Amino acid sequence: MKHHTITGGGGTRLHVVEAGDPGAPSILFLHGVSQSWLTWDRQMRSDLAGRYRLIAMDLRGHGSSERPRDGYDDSRLWADDVDAAIRELDLDRPILSGWSYGPLVILDYIRHYGEERIGGIHFVGAVTKLGSEAAAAALTPEFLAVLPGLFSTETSESVRGLETLLRLCFTRQPEVSDRYTMLGVSVSVPPFVRQAMLTRAVDNDDLLPTISKPLLITHGALDAIVKPEVVAQHRARLPHAQIDIMPGAGHAPFWDDAEGFNKRLGAFRDEAFRLPDALPVRRTNTVSPIARESIS
Repeated sequence: MKHHTITGGGGTRLHVVEAGDPGAPSILFLHGVSQSWLTWDRQMRSDLAGRYRLIAMDLRGHGSSERPRDGYDDSRLWADDVDAAIRELDLDRPILSGWSYGPLVILDYIRHYGEERIGGIHFVGAVTKLGSEAAAAALTPEFLAVLPGLFSTETSESVRGLETLLRLCFTRQPEVSDRYTMLGVSVSVPPFVRQAMLTRAVDNDDLLPTISKPLLITHGALDAIVKPEVVAQHRARLPHAQIDIMPGAGHAPFWDDAEGFNKRLGAFRDEAFRLPDALPVRRTNTVSPIARESIS
């Protein structure tokens, strides 16, 4: 794997990891709150790397990226971070694949830069708004109960909250070594970063009906953080979206069922790459053939 440092919004230095074929179609992965590029380990080290150029960012405030004290509520800075990855690594129409908080960042990018330079969008356990009653209604009570611990500056309380958050992510709990790696990554993110991100008032749903590029929504049927019924809400605004509800998977389907997740992401990447760049996507209420389960 190759490690890069790029310059994101406001001059923030961002850590980016690359795997796979540098001449192949690309996928840019964006993780969720209090994780890192290692979120995507089961993708970066999979057979996807033999077919695609895989890029995983450490979001600002996370992993080996810089941790500025503020700016986490600034849509433009998030957009600039994604733009920097696309420009500085010369990505050709990448699929933007975002988990949990990641779709918010993808939509920040689209708000400021449009869709011209991307090939498609992949929402995974997606959050698209925060800071309102409607946004809170999309999240489970179990997750909302964890928030005080995630914001706490008291070490033991913070660690307990992060341990609970990790347990909520999976239906198949990771091996002990993986779990401690994830916890270590989570603990390394300052509480002020988590609080600034999760108390942000943002609603990017207005952008959903404007999206014309191919879009895949992946959601674990047993997601214990983002309610599965959110998929129907997103689909109502994105009638051309392909839907993949993964049985037995939770909030982290790329880990719970990495093989199935990778197969569907690869098929989506191939389909998007074959589409002429100027071809408008036909809007339809038909669920993609790759979908496992329809949404009522």
